[in-house]
Amino acid sequence: MNWIEFALAMGLFMVSHRLPAALGVKGWLLRKLGPRGYLIAFSIVSLALLWWVIMAAQRAPFVELWAPEPWHRWVVNIAMPVVIALGSFGVAAPNPFAFEGTPKGFDPAHPGIAGLTRQPLLWALALWAGAHLLPNGDVAHVLLFGPFLLLALIGMPVVEARKRRALGAKRWAQLTAHTHLLPLAALITGRWKPHAAPSWRRAGIAVFLWVGLWHLHQPVIGLWPGAW
Repeated sequence: MNWIEFALAMGLFMVSHRLPAALGVKGWLLRKLGPRGYLIAFSIVSLALLWWVIMAAQRAPFVELWAPEPWHRWVVNIAMPVVIALGSFGVAAPNPFAFEGTPKGFDPAHPGIAGLTRQPLLWALALWAGAHLLPNGDVAHVLLFGPFLLLALIGMPVVEARKRRALGAKRWAQLTAHTHLLPLAALITGRWKPHAAPSWRRAGIAVFLWVGLWHLHQPVIGLWPGAW
C-alpha cells in the first residue's frame, strides 16, 4: 500500500505541473487571480504536493542501494543555502529565459539574476535533488530525487530552445549577450559584470528561508539537517 501512495503522490505532483495548461485551466486562473496570485496559489499547491511526496517516500518500504557517508550531509548543508539563494533571487525576477519568464522589465545590459544563470530555478531544483540523493540511497528516495534531478537537467535545454524559438535568433542574441546558462560562466568569462548590489529584500528572504527550513526540517520532515 505504501508503494501505491508514493506512486499516487508522485504522479499527482508531476501531473499538476502539466495538466492545468493542457486543459486550459491555467489561462482561466491567470485571468481570475492575476500573474502574482496564480504564482502564489501554484506555489502553495506545489509545496503541499511535494511535502506529500516526501512523506510518502519515507513511508515506502526501505530497500537500501548504498549507505550514507558522513560527508554526504555536508554536501546537503553547503548546497542548500545556494539553492535557497537561487530560488529567492529567481522567483518573479525579470527573466525572459525562465519557463514562466517574460521580457517585461528585463534589461539586457543589467540582467540581474540571469547574469548569474539564465535558469536559476532549474539549477536550484537540480542542486536540491542531487544533494539530497547522496544521503538517501534507498529505492524510494532515489525514485523521489532522481526524477527531479533529471527533470531539471533535461528541462534546461528544452526551456532554452523553446524560448529561443519564441524570441527569434536575433532577439535571443541581444537578450543573452551578458548571460549564460551555466552558473557564474558569464561572470568568469567577462560577459557580465554586476553593476549593483543584490537586492537586500531578496537577500533577507533567503536568510529567513534558510533559517526557517533548518529549524523546521526535523519537525516537518523528521530528520535534523546536521545528523544522518
